[in-house]
Amino acid sequence: MIRLGAGRLERIVAVGAHCDDIAIGAGGTLLALCLAHPGIRVDALVLSGGGSEREQEEWAALAAFCPGAELRLTVHKLPDGRLPAHWEEAKSAVEELRERSEPDLVLAPRTDDAHQDHRGLAKLMTTAFRDHLVLGYEILKWDGDLGRPSAYQPLSPQIAEQKVRLLQDHYPSQRHRSWYDREAFLGLARIRGIECQSRYAEAFAVTKFTLDLGE
Repeated sequence: MIRLGAGRLERIVAVGAHCDDIAIGAGGTLLALCLAHPGIRVDALVLSGGGSEREQEEWAALAAFCPGAELRLTVHKLPDGRLPAHWEEAKSAVEELRERSEPDLVLAPRTDDAHQDHRGLAKLMTTAFRDHLVLGYEILKWDGDLGRPSAYQPLSPQIAEQKVRLLQDHYPSQRHRSWYDREAFLGLARIRGIECQSRYAEAFAVTKFTLDLGE
């Protein structure tokens, strides 16, 4: 399997349209990165759920998904499912994040995600962070929009199991959803693992990156 490393990582930006998006799409990767790089800074932004039970869930969840990291989380109050109608507020939130962060890696939704909130945020990120490595994570949903990823982060069985356990422990408000269960999360991780010759993995879409292969 072809492998490319990102070098020493000191700062990560992770964004989600909703509380739990980051953990579902890239929770295993966050766990692996934070364990491998103690003290890493994680600037996290979520556009909806502020001031609600969901914000409380997100604070506890991301603290667990980022062990030993310097976590800075901002949760806004944009209405779920209405991001296109609140474009200016969303754009301002992303621009404020960009002004205070210079990350080595950005974790964001995919630009072709079927959910309008995910897709809108993704497009804002590739514009605001145009000179950064942006990995677009995937989220299971009824729409069946999972495509063919271009990048993979292998996960050990321990990390994959921990991710699923933390999702179940920290987001009780989501347990009623038909797709929100252990089998779904581990099943997708197993499929992505097969595709990159690992037991488990998380997969990402990469719009653009520059190689440094020497002159």
